[in-house]
Amino acid sequence: MARAFLLSGVLTALGAPAIAQDAYPSRPVKIIAPQAPGGGVDLVARIIAEKLRVAMGQSFVIDNEAGAGGAIAAQMTARAKPDGYTLMIGYVATHATNPAVKKNLGYDAVKDFTPIAMLGGTPNLLVVARAVPVNTLQEFVAYAKANPGKVDYGTSGVGTLNHLVMEQFKHASGVPSMAVPYRSIGQAFTDAMGGQIQVIFPGLAAALPHVRSGAFKPLAVTGDKRQPLLPNVPTFKESGYEGFDGLTWYGIVGPAKLPDAITQKLNQEINKVLASSELRDKFNAEALTVMPMTPQQFGKYIADEVAHWTAVARASKIEAE
Repeated sequence: MARAFLLSGVLTALGAPAIAQDAYPSRPVKIIAPQAPGGGVDLVARIIAEKLRVAMGQSFVIDNEAGAGGAIAAQMTARAKPDGYTLMIGYVATHATNPAVKKNLGYDAVKDFTPIAMLGGTPNLLVVARAVPVNTLQEFVAYAKANPGKVDYGTSGVGTLNHLVMEQFKHASGVPSMAVPYRSIGQAFTDAMGGQIQVIFPGLAAALPHVRSGAFKPLAVTGDKRQPLLPNVPTFKESGYEGFDGLTWYGIVGPAKLPDAITQKLNQEINKVLASSELRDKFNAEALTVMPMTPQQFGKYIADEVAHWTAVARASKIEAE
């Protein structure tokens, strides 16, 4: 009897972790958003959190941790207990461009995290101010080369995606354009309308209002296909430039060594959410396209992004504090 009781106790103990993981989540889950409320990261986080609440029967609470370009949020996540109750919206800044240009981030974008699920992305759109006398990408390249020193482009900061993707284009096209960094892409649009700069390479969502108002002309979009919101704007590939796949992307990551059972469960639930027409409509309204992936595919995507933008930054000698 004592032996049977002991064996029962051992089996119960061995079964406890599996039961705990099967019951996940048994309490509220925190999703860290590395941006202040109201930004694109925060918006994506809140859409996904609400969908996961319904799907998994537990609260997913957004914790906005802005500062240091997302490094504070990333450090918090990397140091959290890997139990599935602290997640983060990892995006192109925290897990691609910042690692490419900053030496002292305080975290490793690949080694310190568990990739869980890709959510979606929006392409970048090369636009010129209405006063610039060009209507196509080819005309812009010719105009910039014919007017050296007269074509400058605005960025939302050194080492940001809109900075790096324009530097990539400069190398591919030979356009002699100078970068003018701003605190926000909105300030860049204001100066471009005033004639201080001529070109910007922002995310599609940021560019759309200015394109629709007629203040800016769209020349080409990154990615492998045209965008439904701007069906007449060609891709860079269609315009003669390969390799322009830069996206402002968003995903879900957790601390390194997250149990595989929890990772897989989250991935499956998130991908189910991404398949819903309601979520796709919400994403499309923000110029976002869903991009479901397995954890392994998402991990490779992050590693490839870091490698790509590191090469671009080194070629342009870009380094940020």
